[in-house]
Amino acid sequence: MTVLILEDERLAAEKIARMLREAEPQADIVAQLASVVDAVAWLQSHTHPDLILADIQLLDGLSFDIFRQVNVDKPVIFTTAYDQYAIQAFEVNSIGYLLKPVKPESLRASLQKWQSLTRASASDYSEVLHYLRTAQREYKSRFMVRLGQKIVAITVDTIAYFFSEQKLTYIVTTDNRRFPIDQPLDELIDLLDPRIFFRINRQYIITFTAIAEIHPYFKGRVKLNLNPAAAEDVVISAERTPEFKRWIDQ
Repeated sequence: MTVLILEDERLAAEKIARMLREAEPQADIVAQLASVVDAVAWLQSHTHPDLILADIQLLDGLSFDIFRQVNVDKPVIFTTAYDQYAIQAFEVNSIGYLLKPVKPESLRASLQKWQSLTRASASDYSEVLHYLRTAQREYKSRFMVRLGQKIVAITVDTIAYFFSEQKLTYIVTTDNRRFPIDQPLDELIDLLDPRIFFRINRQYIITFTAIAEIHPYFKGRVKLNLNPAAAEDVVISAERTPEFKRWIDQ
């Protein structure tokens, strides 16, 4: 059993390695890396290990960025001091999401899950990974917002887009009503079904049905006309445009 450890704190990496060896004496730790850049380079130049133990927050970013750059089909056990990344974790081949400080029994439970997967046939393993990636996700279905003296529910199927303005976040519904909400866009994007919602820039998260027109813009960018109309030009950067095109063509 070969294992790659991704952890930016030396003492935490040593603790994980020690607990791993106590739980699995035959484990071979092939590398301990502290950054997204180093992990990407290592995975691109080495045979992928049987298992990856990854802290979510590394020196130069989130470990999710690694799996966007390198196609890794091996199981991952994530460790983190925070619980808001659980949905993103299950978009990767996650078989564990362990909150720090990691407890030996939690690590052993995740290792037992890994062992049960490796005993399955290749087709069974793929089915289990598909389940981990989809069935365990729970996306927001409604938002509770204030309307005068009342609290009302806005269901996601009535939302055209979210936008931020002067550090405030708003829902815009398909019938052109606007409601302020507490969550910033950075938090919202992890709560929303990515098949329905797409973050086009720092100010907007939109639905496909909110797109009235798409126009090529200069320097490889794309300009959108939204319905209901936005108060400003809505432009997608050249870097985000390829991903946006994949999203609208799914």
